Amino acid sequence: MKVVGLDHLVLTVASIPATVAFYERVLGMQAETFGAGRTALRFGPHKINLHQADNTFDPKAAHPTCGSGDLCFLVDTLEGIEPHLAACGVAVLVARSTRTGARGPITSVYVRDPDQNLIELSVYQDGTLPAA
Repeated sequence: MKVVGLDHLVLTVASIPATVAFYERVLGMQAETFGAGRTALRFGPHKINLHQADNTFDPKAAHPTCGSGDLCFLVDTLEGIEPHLAACGVAVLVARSTRTGARGPITSVYVRDPDQNLIELSVYQDGTLPAA
């Protein structure tokens, strides 16, 4: 057996409505309801399931905690990102900088979501886009 991809991940959040509002407005993700009133954020073929801190689902992480996430999202472009973030009231934590992605050098901008998770928004420096 070998791992071949990532289907979804889970974030523990203080407020599902506040989290949905941020990820839809700032990052263009789409909220969806599934199962018995559960909420996820969909982007491309991926999703983030949301667990509200005071109402988590089993099984879950041993110590689900708001703000413990550190996520890197590949975006189609960083062009105009700073004005977009400013218009959304989102402060840039770390300005454009070179980092190392899974497939090579990336340029990244760092922000925080409403739970203080670290969000890295990145493009590959060779111009390749993420696989769908």
